[in-house]
Amino acid sequence: MVVRFGIAFLGLIFFGLSTSLSAVSSRTPRSLQLHSAAVVVQDEHTGELLLVKKANFAMPIASITKLMTAIVVLDRNLDMEETIAIEAVDKDTLRYSHSRLPVGTRLTRRQALLVTLMSSENRAAHALGRTFPGGIAALVAAMNQKARVLGLQETRFVDPTGLSEGNVSSAQDLIFLVEAAGRYPQIRAFSTQREGTISRGRRQLYFTNTNALIRNPGWHIDLSKTGYISEGGRCLVMQTQLGRRSVLIVLLNSSGRYTHFADAIRIKQWVEASDSPRREVGRPANTRMLQAHHPY
Repeated sequence: MVVRFGIAFLGLIFFGLSTSLSAVSSRTPRSLQLHSAAVVVQDEHTGELLLVKKANFAMPIASITKLMTAIVVLDRNLDMEETIAIEAVDKDTLRYSHSRLPVGTRLTRRQALLVTLMSSENRAAHALGRTFPGGIAALVAAMNQKARVLGLQETRFVDPTGLSEGNVSSAQDLIFLVEAAGRYPQIRAFSTQREGTISRGRRQLYFTNTNALIRNPGWHIDLSKTGYISEGGRCLVMQTQLGRRSVLIVLLNSSGRYTHFADAIRIKQWVEASDSPRREVGRPANTRMLQAHHPY
């Protein structure tokens, strides 16, 4: 189902707003109304902070957690072609979230990582942790150790899926996490793959990307992850190209089902309009989005 968002750019009126992010000040445009509770938008190459909102507040990050799960699994250099099976213990007994992976499904570790990042499959993420040397506890310990190495001061992990509200971070920390995850080619490729299938006997299990913007031809996205639990709202992180810039975007705790996507579109329009003075003010960019078919 195609969801169309026509979001007009309201103008370029700025006012000075002092906001601290690692002792750096940023300006927030009065005309840019964002509905995510916490926001950081940063030019990846220059380090310039384009937008900042409540960047240092720790809050639940839901399935954004899976980026760190992927990093730790890849750091361990495990056999990606090893077959693992989805077991009953991998079922979500905390929120009883839907899964397209029935108990008994056999898939390679590579396939499990793909659907973990692309489709935010909780059973696959849990299976990656369960089959990690030392099990879930060892994986979570490695995730928290990696967070310390990366200097993520407001970040803590308690499970590999993000289903627990105990997985918390700040928008500031997640900028560093997205930047780190972007150094892994598999994370970039898997998190931005539009769709994929896994064979289960004669059946084909079909998966799509939870980020609707991936399927929008007006976007060039190099890394992506969505997240949702009731305590953390809708979350979205991306490494993307906006006009002439390579940009890191973190949006946390949006209340509406599509608000995080709408905020991303508003940011895209604002950045591209700001960098293109000859562009007709008020003319909206391509805002067509496709509805995500699977839970985050």
